[in-house]
Amino acid sequence: MTFHRARFITALAVLLVCGMSHAQSVDVTGRVQFTHADKQKAARAQSSGVVVWLNPTSSNPPAAKPGHFRLVQKDKSFHPHLLVVPLGSAVDFPNMDPFFHNVFSQFNGKRFDLGLYEEGSNKTVRFDHEGVSYIFCNIHPEMSAVVISLATPYVAVSSPQGQIDLHDVPPGTYEMRVWAEGVDQKQLNSLTRHERIGPSEADLGVIQLTESGANIAHKNKYGEDYFPDRGTTTY
Repeated sequence: MTFHRARFITALAVLLVCGMSHAQSVDVTGRVQFTHADKQKAARAQSSGVVVWLNPTSSNPPAAKPGHFRLVQKDKSFHPHLLVVPLGSAVDFPNMDPFFHNVFSQFNGKRFDLGLYEEGSNKTVRFDHEGVSYIFCNIHPEMSAVVISLATPYVAVSSPQGQIDLHDVPPGTYEMRVWAEGVDQKQLNSLTRHERIGPSEADLGVIQLTESGANIAHKNKYGEDYFPDRGTTTY
């Protein structure tokens, strides 16, 4: 066998293996459904913004590639409110309001304090700790955001209709995790389960969530109550 022929056969074998591996991957679907004790609130409940991810338990997943993202401060709000990023990603926090902000996070996930900074300036945080980070401003208590940093690439955020779509998931066993705002942690923990994924096992079914209105109660970064807003330009 000539050298060139051997190289051709080797390359062909690699392509065939890669093609078979890709063909084995499946698109996993599911649906989120909210319920509420209050019927009026249940009618208005939105099923969007629920995060579902699969952590492989039977193999080592490909590492989710870190990226660079933005969480803009504008009109005393964070935009977007929810940001899901690969582990190790950098997130910019530009201040686009005509007054100071002080972004911090002291709960589970990435903990940081960016201090005071003015309009037109920016600070960056690298989310190198896996988990859910609740983001606040030390000046404006109404400001909040959530950054979820994950090592797995198999993650989806539900649509307004509650649809969940995870693409190109290799067959195997996974731990399914769920996060949703306004749902208490005990309920979220109870939804954790193991799923076998394959060509005939690609439906997560209906994920039932009961909206409790539970939010992360927070003080300022010193553990104290917020001062009344006496004019943001003075802070």
